[in-house]
Amino acid sequence: MTRSSDGGWVTFGKALSSLLGWIYTLSWSASFYPQPWLNWKRKSTLGLAIDFPLLNVLGFLCYSISSCGFLYSATIRNQYAARHPASPEPTVQFNDMVFGAHAVVLVVLTYSQFYPWLWGFKVSSRQRAAKPVLGIVWGSVLAILAVVGLVIHHSGFQQQDPQDWAWIDVLYTLGYVKLICTFVKYIPQVIVNFERKSTVGWSILQILFDITGGVLSLIQLVIDSSFQGDWSGITGNPLKLGLSNISIMFDVIFIIQHFLLYPDQEDRMSEEDESERPLLG
Repeated sequence: MTRSSDGGWVTFGKALSSLLGWIYTLSWSASFYPQPWLNWKRKSTLGLAIDFPLLNVLGFLCYSISSCGFLYSATIRNQYAARHPASPEPTVQFNDMVFGAHAVVLVVLTYSQFYPWLWGFKVSSRQRAAKPVLGIVWGSVLAILAVVGLVIHHSGFQQQDPQDWAWIDVLYTLGYVKLICTFVKYIPQVIVNFERKSTVGWSILQILFDITGGVLSLIQLVIDSSFQGDWSGITGNPLKLGLSNISIMFDVIFIIQHFLLYPDQEDRMSEEDESERPLLG
């Protein structure tokens, strides 16, 4: 293959990666609208586990801060290059940052719908965050602060050794918190759907958008790493790789629940929703 054709393939790869990036950004971004819209239409959050939006708030705050750091911090980018000399450019892109910032706004909006004094929606007394979930939230905050403390203690604020504790480790910690939140946040909702034998109140449209975005995000990561000629681009971005695979796995579970296990439950669950325990004030 000639140098000219090599250059053409690289240009094509970058264009395809950029196109996939914006498509999955739009798809994932669209996935945040169906749930709050469904809550608004029903004037109720019944059927939605509060753990889901709560962990989303923490997770996407971490995701947004991490994406901004890899994109705009010269210190972080230099530390990344030192740790990954074969592919020194982080695979985080501008669309990742846009997606994260947009997600923060929408997940905070969805979480706020659990407060009747704000929206006047029907909220069951059962819809309280589980103690394990609260433990994860506060444990994650403490873990982030601990890593910040280690970085300051070992390296200070200036002339950090990239191979020692450095600010990039704080961003990696934020990334792992996002991974934990992504994995855990789906479990209470799977359980709620199973116990109610219904997905009423849980928007399947958001899941269809989500699985589309997850698949395209994974394809983009593979393309970016292959055209850099080094697959460490994937291992250097465990956040995107893990996020895509975990999301796809749970999306498949929700699709099975909605279309195969609990179809046609709207009428029965509407009656059961009316008999929920007293509402939160």
